[in-house]
Amino acid sequence: METTLRGVGVSHGVAIGEVRHMGTAVLEPPAKQIPAEEAEREQGRARQAVEAVAADLMARGNLAGGEAQAVLEAQAMMAQDPELMVDVERRIAVGSTAERAVYDAFAAYRELLAGAGEYLAGRVADLDDVRNRIVARLLGVPMPGVPDSDEPYVLVARDLAPADTALLDPTLVLGFVTEEGGPTSHSAILARALGVPAVVALPGAGELAEGTMIAVDGSTGEIFVHPSEEKKAQLRAAAAERKAGVAGATGPGATADGHKVPLLANVGGPADVPAAVEAGAEGVGLFRTEFLFLDDSKNAPTEEKQVEAYRRVLEAFPEGRVVVRVLDAGADKPLDFLTPADEPNPALGVRGLRTLLDHPEVLRTQLTALAKAAEDLPVHLEVMAPMVADRADAKAFADACRGAGLRAKFGAMVEIPSAALRARSILREVEFLSLGTNDLAQYTFAADRQVGAVSRLQDPWQPALLDLVALAAEAAGAEGKSCGVCGEAASDPLLACVLTGLGVTSLSMGAASIPYVRATLAKYTLAQCERAAAAARATDSAAEARSAAQAVLSGE
Repeated sequence: METTLRGVGVSHGVAIGEVRHMGTAVLEPPAKQIPAEEAEREQGRARQAVEAVAADLMARGNLAGGEAQAVLEAQAMMAQDPELMVDVERRIAVGSTAERAVYDAFAAYRELLAGAGEYLAGRVADLDDVRNRIVARLLGVPMPGVPDSDEPYVLVARDLAPADTALLDPTLVLGFVTEEGGPTSHSAILARALGVPAVVALPGAGELAEGTMIAVDGSTGEIFVHPSEEKKAQLRAAAAERKAGVAGATGPGATADGHKVPLLANVGGPADVPAAVEAGAEGVGLFRTEFLFLDDSKNAPTEEKQVEAYRRVLEAFPEGRVVVRVLDAGADKPLDFLTPADEPNPALGVRGLRTLLDHPEVLRTQLTALAKAAEDLPVHLEVMAPMVADRADAKAFADACRGAGLRAKFGAMVEIPSAALRARSILREVEFLSLGTNDLAQYTFAADRQVGAVSRLQDPWQPALLDLVALAAEAAGAEGKSCGVCGEAASDPLLACVLTGLGVTSLSMGAASIPYVRATLAKYTLAQCERAAAAARATDSAAEARSAAQAVLSGE
């Protein structure tokens, strides 16, 4: 009997096939004491296993190349973390076996990461995979990994580690489904890079029996268990129609009646640029510079290192628009040299622009580096501050930009409800706004982005969130200035139409989403988008808002 499950679709397309589960290593080695004279030998075994796993991850990265290589190199660095190794050796010295010491040391580090905010908590799956690989090597059991199969299948797992997804064979793995993860997890990022349909955050995914026939719709997030032949045909037809529409839509983003909506890419650094260019991005709407700083949480990158990284991104978009967000540290992105370690609630504390205004030398170095990187380049550079609360914040940032001799447009991110409510006031100090819908939802609904129990309030279709988007867009229109969206909301093709109808002037998203948003926008006129936006705002829930917008755009 056909049943429907719903997770979060993170990579477009349809996959129909039998379930195969990801193999896992023995996770918890037995706890047994060793004599003191064996400690040195066990420490040597631990070091050898760590080095072997790190070398294997680096080799896999070299084979995979591109975005996957950076992810796997980061995992190799996790394996070789000197503080972790010191902890492992200490545990062995007091009687643990090598495998138990690795397991316990990683468990302690895992707890720290899980409580350190969304960005670092999202790396827990990567850390677990490194631990499992080292423990498996020490125990002499098979590594965790993709199952062997001669026939194509749908891969199901609790979560997928980068080492596995990076080398998936798309001719065998039709798609994948995970119980955990989210739109920004490495599983999602690599699925989009591979072009494999994927659904994450599906409760009970692990309970799907081996060999069960399922259909995965990576666009809607739906999983159909034991789908009928009719359902399979419907899904294939819908996927083919979407694919044809995407292939046929080229050029700059615009509605059916020619209203321009520039489609920009979110990037974390130079490695993300090729995919953005290939997708036809008209520039960069969010350059997340914090990834440059997260490489070394104890020291800020030098001005020279920053200039080099910024210039490589700016050079890729001659005559294009590149919007750079200055360092957004604090809360889920703590930095030892910058952010306080003892805040009771870091999300409501000193983060984003507040951190930079407390450390003006860090902001000045970054702005100077951006000014140097843009010298002699025909690029439209725009620089924005995260976590702007009011006009005073906006003025402080604009003054810092001018003080650094930066020739660019200065802007403010709208992530705090006060910024949306007082957008006209803020726009007297800066030249544009950019809506970060992820944080704006968090602060609007008092719903922590890390707490699954309140995830419904993180849905960007929430009418209250759409109201705030409308307020900011209307203020920008009245001031003759621009207001873009760079949060996850922009990557939803249907919601992109609604945002356009609300008055948003540009949309920025992961490169893989650009063709889908371009194709969907091209189907509807600006007036249709405006009617869909009004219908969505007139409802009382996210589900109703989506349905109302869909009904308007489909002519029902």
